[in-house]
Amino acid sequence: MYFQVQKALSSVMKLIVKVKFYLLSFFIVGSGVQAQSLKVGVVGLTHDHAHGLMNQYKKGEVNIIGIVETDVQLIDRYKKRYQLTESLFYKSMDEMLSKIRPDAVLAYNAIADHLSVVEACAPKGISVMVEKPLATTVKDAERMGTLARQHNIHVLTNYETTWYPSNQQVQVMVNEQNAIGSIRKMVVHDGHQGPKEIGCSAEFLSWLTDPIKNGGGALSDFGCYGANLMTWLMKGKAPIAVTAVTRQIKPDIYPKVDDDATILLEYPDATGIVEASWNWPFGIKDLEVFGTTGYLHAQDANTIRERTKNEYKAVQITPPAYTSNLVYLADVLNKKITPGNDLSSYSNNLIVVKILEAARESASEGKRVVIK
Repeated sequence: MYFQVQKALSSVMKLIVKVKFYLLSFFIVGSGVQAQSLKVGVVGLTHDHAHGLMNQYKKGEVNIIGIVETDVQLIDRYKKRYQLTESLFYKSMDEMLSKIRPDAVLAYNAIADHLSVVEACAPKGISVMVEKPLATTVKDAERMGTLARQHNIHVLTNYETTWYPSNQQVQVMVNEQNAIGSIRKMVVHDGHQGPKEIGCSAEFLSWLTDPIKNGGGALSDFGCYGANLMTWLMKGKAPIAVTAVTRQIKPDIYPKVDDDATILLEYPDATGIVEASWNWPFGIKDLEVFGTTGYLHAQDANTIRERTKNEYKAVQITPPAYTSNLVYLADVLNKKITPGNDLSSYSNNLIVVKILEAARESASEGKRVVIK
């Protein structure tokens, strides 16, 4: 009788899990319908992440109604690869925004040019989503925030790692379920062999390896991921201070910028270590969190290992609420959600820019920099 009851309970629990999964799947699909009808303008195609957007466009996940780009050869490549019509292209933001009214504008240009996109869109009441990081300087980031508040728009930042089911579950386990106790240390590794080595386009490399346009090399390109995730895990709190060491291991390839960075973040009761590199033998994006009672390691987008005093196991990952920047963006615009400290929010990414600026200062002057 006991085993029959246990079997029945097990069946009920499995049914509950299935129901929760299908309800969540319905939520995601339902939101996706709105993302499919999202009308977006695109500024710049020099960021290779634009290929991800174009693939979403080809799948019918978004409606691109205008693109600003001036590089004729780049335009021609995109037109041929993604079957884009000539009528989609404009030579300037002013021209595009005088002809179309997008729900939002997505920026795939140099990081230093993000501010100009917000300056053009904000007065027209158009929200902006940029590729990571938000800005190259705190001054630019704060100006974006001022414009967003004045014109009641959203300024959001898109990271690949935001949509990793593993990262989303780690945050829930740490801050909602208290699965490993209070955070004591966080370690994030983000890097690969180098942007030239992995075949990034010449247009992308032209500004990615420029200290002004990109705000640095690996420190900016990959350091932002760790700063973003740690700010999220620390519930929107900025670190007390930042100490950073940068290296230029391949000056013949990257003569103007760092290609390796280690950034130490000090919090009142925790420490964060961000390791960013263009010098690794392979690409990696992972997250480790050490708590007072356990340890979580998001090894990749879909794998988590958990260790406590008596157990080391794989964690079953539940479907996340969002797996796409477009679905998230649509729900923000439709006021289904309000960005707070989430990974794309302005408040989180202002802190990210403060961390990166302090890291550059620390590495340049060889000192610990207090965050103001």
